[in-house]
Amino acid sequence: MAPTFSIDQLDQRILEILRQDARTPYLEIARLCGVSGATVHLRIQKLEKAGIILGSRLLLDYKKLGLGICAFLGIYLDKCDSFEEIFQHMEAIPEIVECHYSTGVYAVFIKVYCRDTTHLRDLLIEKIQTIPYVRRTETFISLQQTFEREPHIGELFEVPESVDAPAE
Repeated sequence: MAPTFSIDQLDQRILEILRQDARTPYLEIARLCGVSGATVHLRIQKLEKAGIILGSRLLLDYKKLGLGICAFLGIYLDKCDSFEEIFQHMEAIPEIVECHYSTGVYAVFIKVYCRDTTHLRDLLIEKIQTIPYVRRTETFISLQQTFEREPHIGELFEVPESVDAPAE
């Protein structure tokens, strides 16, 4: 069994600060938490090694980049034992930004960005519906995204007392 380490209130506070702005400098996090910059650096390294912090990301306004259509697609499959092959095809399609293996009526649920409805139609007909085992799709066009966020650390759920430490 892998060794474990505790996630304490300082780790939770650091995660919450980074959740709000992943570009917050370590010294600013240290000031907000009342600890040294070195402590913050070590804590973040520990959280990265444990796989809790997976990276950071850039948020873009896709409409301003010419991708005015955000849509979600529920995908029905003929054969559910070929997920690896199906997901490899989907990963090669640049318009797909999220792909979820899901429960319910759809085997797969994806999020896409397109320039317009013609681009969306072409994406469906020429790329997604040509993937082996895709039986049919249902499309939901987003009219407006009101917000996007990560869960609030410590408010929405309890962070486990300990997590498995990474194998060395």
